[in-house]
Amino acid sequence: MQSYLEFSEEVQQARQQGRPVVALESTIISHGMPYPQNVQTAREVEAVVRAHGATPATIAILNGKIKIGLSGAELELLGRTGQDAHKVSRRDMPYVLTQGKVGATTVAATMICARMAGIEVFVTGGIGGVHRGAAQSFDISADLQELARTPVAVVCAGAKSILDLGLTLEYLETHGVPVLTIGQEEFPAFFSRESGFKGDFRLDAAEQQAAFIRCQWQLGMPAGVVLANPVPQEYALAREQIEGVIAQALQEADAAGVSGKQVTPFLLAKIEQLSGGRSLETNIALVKANAQAGARLACALAAQS
Repeated sequence: MQSYLEFSEEVQQARQQGRPVVALESTIISHGMPYPQNVQTAREVEAVVRAHGATPATIAILNGKIKIGLSGAELELLGRTGQDAHKVSRRDMPYVLTQGKVGATTVAATMICARMAGIEVFVTGGIGGVHRGAAQSFDISADLQELARTPVAVVCAGAKSILDLGLTLEYLETHGVPVLTIGQEEFPAFFSRESGFKGDFRLDAAEQQAAFIRCQWQLGMPAGVVLANPVPQEYALAREQIEGVIAQALQEADAAGVSGKQVTPFLLAKIEQLSGGRSLETNIALVKANAQAGARLACALAAQS
């Protein structure tokens, strides 16, 4: 396993010195935002993690290696490659590694890689989940199954609001994945702070979150933990507004025959278009807010280890 891992100098030094590290995914760079905002945002998110006491480790697959921490040139490569990069989940990792492809890791794959690298905290925008209409399509993100079996804490702005949030939370409950909320009891819905659903437990302080996570893993419960951090109020979109935009985007995706891995990138791009760019501003703001919460959690976990 270790032969596939390649640590950046910054991450390697942090590991040797016992300093907290925060994993960051790369599909948000390649498939989640347009160039050049994607690269700029990636750099700014890394800066937020550093400013709050942790070391960022953006993860991707390049040249047959799982890169734990990317150089500026590698971030630029991912940003420019965009959706031509392979969107890598669990099943795709052996192919992308052995074929030397450019691979951007999803939530599921980033969790796997973080676990391999001994990183306990992972920051993303929003987790995947049960897609609307899954009763017919069986379209359920591999992120949920990974959360059920890989002990990594995932800081997010809830699940993407293009999903069926009720069924997503039911799936997590069934598989024993706790959903912690930060700053409110309601589970956030990515673009908006409201979803109509509650999380399991509200824990605002990083020290409380770290104690919960340590207890879960010390009890031998192997699941991950979701920490749902709502988008800052000034960047949040009204729930009713975004629901109308999502409904239209879903209709257009269905009419265009979009399916599988292409659904989420298509919908996010369409939502940005239909919202006049406001959704992209929201996306950037929530990732930065999550980076701050994730860095604080990583520091608290390190202090309790």
